[in-house]
Amino acid sequence: MGTVRTGRDIPDHSAIPGTAHADVQLRFVVGTDRQKLEQTIRAHLDAHAFPMVEVELLQAVPATRLSPDSPWVHWATASLHRTTGKPPAILPNLGGTLPNDAFADILGLPTVWVPHSHPSCAQHAPDEHLLGTVAREALAIMAGLFWDLGESPGSMCP
Repeated sequence: MGTVRTGRDIPDHSAIPGTAHADVQLRFVVGTDRQKLEQTIRAHLDAHAFPMVEVELLQAVPATRLSPDSPWVHWATASLHRTTGKPPAILPNLGGTLPNDAFADILGLPTVWVPHSHPSCAQHAPDEHLLGTVAREALAIMAGLFWDLGESPGSMCP
C-alpha cells in the first residue's frame, strides 16, 4: 500500500507544491453587490467543501450599463454598420473590470465600448492572440467611428 500525503506533507521542492496561489478576475453585471462580494465567494467555497481556500478581495470596479435604446448606441451602431456592412452585436453591460464607472457613474457620460476580438482569441490568457483580419477590421471600425463623429460634431450632445 502507498502512503497518502496531503499538500502540507509534500516538500516545496516536490513536483506537487504544498501550497498554491491564484490571482483571479471576476466579471459581474450591474447590480452585483461589491460590498458583499468577498462574503459571497467565501460562502460558495464553504458550501462546496473548500474551507482551506483563502479569499482576499483586492479591488472591485462596478459594472456599468448603457441602455441599448440610448441615442449614442444607435449612432455607434449605424457607424459600425456603415464601415463594416455588418450589423454589430449589442451587449448593454460592461463587466466591471475596467474603471468605466468613472465616466458612466461619476461624470454621467454615456460610454460605448467597441471590443475587437473573436471567440477563440483567449483574451487576457497567456496565449492571447489577435488575427490580422480582426485587427484590420478593428482599425477600420475605429477610424469610421472617429470619422463619423467628426462629420457630425455636436449632433449627439444633449
